[in-house]
This record gives sequence, C-alpha cells and structure tokens, in this order.
Amino acid sequence: MSGTGDIPSVTLFGCRVDRLPMEGVVIRCSEFLREDRPHYVVTADTSAIVIAQDDEPFRGIINDADLVTPDSIGVVWASKRAGSPVPERVPGVDTMERLCELAAKTGDPVYLLGAAPGVAEMAANALCQRFPGLKVSGARDGFFQPDDEPDIVRAIAESGARILFVALGIPKQEKFIARNLASTGVRLAMGVGGSFDCFAGIVKRAPTIVRNFQLEWLWRTLSNPKKWRKALTLPQFAFMVLFHHKDTEAQR
Repeated sequence: MSGTGDIPSVTLFGCRVDRLPMEGVVIRCSEFLREDRPHYVVTADTSAIVIAQDDEPFRGIINDADLVTPDSIGVVWASKRAGSPVPERVPGVDTMERLCELAAKTGDPVYLLGAAPGVAEMAANALCQRFPGLKVSGARDGFFQPDDEPDIVRAIAESGARILFVALGIPKQEKFIARNLASTGVRLAMGVGGSFDCFAGIVKRAPTIVRNFQLEWLWRTLSNPKKWRKALTLPQFAFMVLFHHKDTEAQR
C-alpha cells in the first residue's frame, strides 16, 4: 500500500495531503474499485496531523495511503501557506455520501463498522433511503475488544463488501484498516469519524451558510461538547503553521 505518485500533493509536518477536489477524489475512488487490489483513503483533518506528530506509525499509515484528502479548513489554510494549495476542503462525511451514491449505481456493496450500538444500522437505513439501489452487506457498532477483531474482519470478508467505512475515530480507525485491509476482501476502505452519527440523524450537520463560511468545526464543537478535546488541536495546529512553516513542502 502506498500513495499514488501521479497525484500532486503537499507535505504538511511530515504528512502527505493530496491536492484533489471532491470530483477528483470520487473519480479516483471509482478507479480503485475496478482495480484488483485493496486501497485505503485517509481523511486528514488538523487533529490527524497533530496526532501524527507524536505517533510515527500513524504518520506512516497516512503517507502510505492510496489517497489522503484535506478534511478541514485548517489543512486548506496550511497548504496555501506552504505555497501548494489544495483546491478545496473535502469533508469526510461528504466523501462517504458521494461514494454511497456511486456504489448505488455500480452495485458495489458497502459495510459500515463503528459508532455506538445501533447507529451504523440507522445510518445504513438512511443511506439506502437516500440512494435506492445501495447494497449494505453489513453494519455493526464499534464497541468491541481486540479479541473480537478477527471475527469482525471475517464477517466483513464473508459479507462480500467492496467498500468499507470505519467510524472508530482518529487514529483508531486508520490503524484498524492498516492492520486488516488485506483480509477484509474489500477494494476500498476509509475512516469516516463521526459520519455515521450525521447520517443517522443523531448529530445535525451545520447549516449551509455555516459551512460556506468554513465554520462547521465550530458548529460541531458547540453542538457536541464531547468534541472539545479534538477542538484543542486547532490552536496547536495554527501555532505549527505560523511558526514551523519550514516543515511544509509541495510535491509533484
């Protein structure tokens, strides 16, 4: 597993971020589904890059991904300061939605793993209603012990899923994918954080006007106080960008 060298990218504090807009991400993922090997996508927000500074294995997972998308306005801002701007923010929840829309057309079954008990099933039902023809081959919560992991991976493989969405939070979801991708039988896996909660209707997405002003992160924090720990990475990331910009570089 390694990043595709034909995509322009920028390195932010040792983490590769690919410079593709949403449409380019969807096109590349559709190509992944037709290839005869597994692929994984990392949605890199500011917290992922901050965590990766002290977690070398996680940083390696990011850099070895087949695609790394810019999932926060902070990452977009940092790329501009690095002189190699990404075209736009590519939110993970929107990417998951677009991939489900694609899967409904291509017939590729999806599997949802993660979130609290019952949430993955609720999200699956909502997505099937939104995209008639979508095949969900399985859904289960993210509350399991390490000893349960082999059985979960086996269930994913036996389900015939081609796309796996993992909602365990950063970096747990990416590490789960890196450990198990080859055994799942899927062609595409992606960590999606709290996306299941959004599709299930448990967490409301920010109004369009809030998203247009790039303030969805603030909306999520105010709507869900449990997000405050993640929000604390924002000033840390801003400090890194302002005072350690030499650790960023453009790549072709």
